[in-house]
Amino acid sequence: MTKKCIFIMGVAGCGKTSVAVQLSEKLGAHFEDADDYHSEGNRDKMAKGIALNDEDRLPWLQRIAELAERSTQRIVIACSALKKNYRKILSASLNDNFVFVYLQVERDELERRLRSRKGHFFDFHLLDSQLDTLEVPHDERNCIIVDANQSLEYIVTDIVSLLTDEQRAKTTERLEGEEEKSRV
Repeated sequence: MTKKCIFIMGVAGCGKTSVAVQLSEKLGAHFEDADDYHSEGNRDKMAKGIALNDEDRLPWLQRIAELAERSTQRIVIACSALKKNYRKILSASLNDNFVFVYLQVERDELERRLRSRKGHFFDFHLLDSQLDTLEVPHDERNCIIVDANQSLEYIVTDIVSLLTDEQRAKTTERLEGEEEKSRV
């Protein structure tokens, strides 16, 4: 489990921040919430129920990518990363030293969670816009999909297990490749 940057991604209400905070504590990693890097203009738009477009998101994504690249320690970032193109921007300078963990949650549960939020700038009416924008990371490199309809503790334990399994598989693959080369 040696990835430098772990992005916890998904739509509003999926539990990105809660999961990322718990995961960072469990791993002894630094935590950042991408929401903290939105411009005031983006926050105002979302508070008014206006969906962000790609042009609104690009400077924000670039700030997050720079944050991830500059980090000198393992970092867990809660970030929506809704589109494949956004994920490419976020990970472009990280070589293979990243993983996206997509928190998949049923729509009804997302709405329930958003309605119960207090003091957050995101208008829950934007949920459908986010779901429409979302490109689920099926078969993308360095992406893991997690069922986030579970308890927070279960989700974090599941992620740690999946990251450990992924690292074990890559190590085995690398060792098998080295063994094959030594035979030649």
